[in-house]
Amino acid sequence: MNDTKTLTRSKSNRMIAGVCAGLADYLNIDPTVIRLLFVLGIFLTGPGVAIAYLIMAIVTPEQ
Repeated sequence: MNDTKTLTRSKSNRMIAGVCAGLADYLNIDPTVIRLLFVLGIFLTGPGVAIAYLIMAIVTPEQ
């Protein structure tokens, strides 16, 4: 029995690349909260969060 959690991109609950839904599944919270935090982060920090999202979309494997 392997109880370790792995971060993966969601295939079923995706808007763009599934990063926010995968992160929400990993943290056991609602994906809408993560999506709102990403949008808020883009407005507050500029392109830093958008670049982080792009990197996560490339590096994180799909479910």
